[in-house]
Amino acid sequence: VQLQASGGGLVQAGGSLRLSCAASGRTFSSYDFSSYDMGWFRQAPGKGREYVALISWNGETTHYADSVKGRFTISRDNAKSTVYLQMSSLKPEDTAVYCCAAGQLRVGAQLMADYWGQGTLVTVSS
Repeated sequence: VQLQASGGGLVQAGGSLRLSCAASGRTFSSYDFSSYDMGWFRQAPGKGREYVALISWNGETTHYADSVKGRFTISRDNAKSTVYLQMSSLKPEDTAVYCCAAGQLRVGAQLMADYWGQGTLVTVSS
């Protein structure tokens, strides 16, 4: 399974971006995608990776890190095998490489990831 994130770029503080993460594979179908819970994670320069948002396989359950709650929205389109992250009211501290992962949700808003994707860089200028 390959996960490809896109949509990053340079944006001014207060602006918005929408990230996409498309899943694919030689024998991977949209049905397979719908069996995975998905998550967005980020890693800022000089810092460790942190979770940003998680979404269940059917989209009914979502979790957000306190730092992005109310500003970011995670969603998914199983027919397109894609998960999205709508980011609004961006702050300089949101600057990071954002990547997606596929796996299974666990108690405590954790994702046991089976697959990780390549990241996309988001830079927020002040």
